[in-house]
Amino acid sequence: MPLEKLFISYYTIVRKGMVRVVRIWPQTILPSLVTSVLYFTVFGTILGSQIGDINGYTYMQFVVPGLVMLAIITNAFTDVATTFFVSKFFARSIDEILVSPTPPWVIIAGFVSAGIFRSAIVGVAVLIVSMVFALPHLAHPLVILYFFLLSSIIFALGGLINGIYAKNFDGITIIPTFVLTPLVYLGGVFYSAHSLPPLFQTLTYLNPVFYLINGFRYGFLGFSDVSLWTASAVLLALTAIFIVIALYLLKTGLGLKL
Repeated sequence: MPLEKLFISYYTIVRKGMVRVVRIWPQTILPSLVTSVLYFTVFGTILGSQIGDINGYTYMQFVVPGLVMLAIITNAFTDVATTFFVSKFFARSIDEILVSPTPPWVIIAGFVSAGIFRSAIVGVAVLIVSMVFALPHLAHPLVILYFFLLSSIIFALGGLINGIYAKNFDGITIIPTFVLTPLVYLGGVFYSAHSLPPLFQTLTYLNPVFYLINGFRYGFLGFSDVSLWTASAVLLALTAIFIVIALYLLKTGLGLKL
């Protein structure tokens, strides 16, 4: 397939996802902002006033990176899972894409890029909202960008896999409710792993979201509960696994038939 046509296929998928995010912004962007304001108010302002500084930063400054990351990964996952499922079940447009010469990797890249777009908008919006409560500290901007892209890609791929397998809307909500939410809340958004008993520290280190949040926090505050090299290695390995799974599902058609 010529490079020009590959780009057209990619651009079409991405543009459709971007237009959807902007068109229904009260559903795609606003809920995360409202939720973040509640988190900042309850955990940052009310509870944070009872908690001392952490590594020289106020508790509010400590939780800002985690709450921004929370918005990024949930939106990347939800956007791609929902978009793919709607294309498969209602619009049936995914059938047209699959019968076209478009390679599976272009399909994956298109949906993932659309997920990155939504997570970027929401992440920046939440970061702006956080300035009302505490001025964010940006120690390493390039590290922030790196872990933003890595987290968006990982959870967009996860959302794609979920969207491929989902048979109804319950299939879209089960993973975020019973898997994603616990991983996020137990991934160090509101606490440092060093403050936990040894057993719970070990369990925390088994949580992939822990490495995303700590890498992101290092970019903001300059410290982390785990080395950046370890966090990066774990997340790159997870990215590779998700890419292989997504390619396999699209090439074989598993889960695409309702």
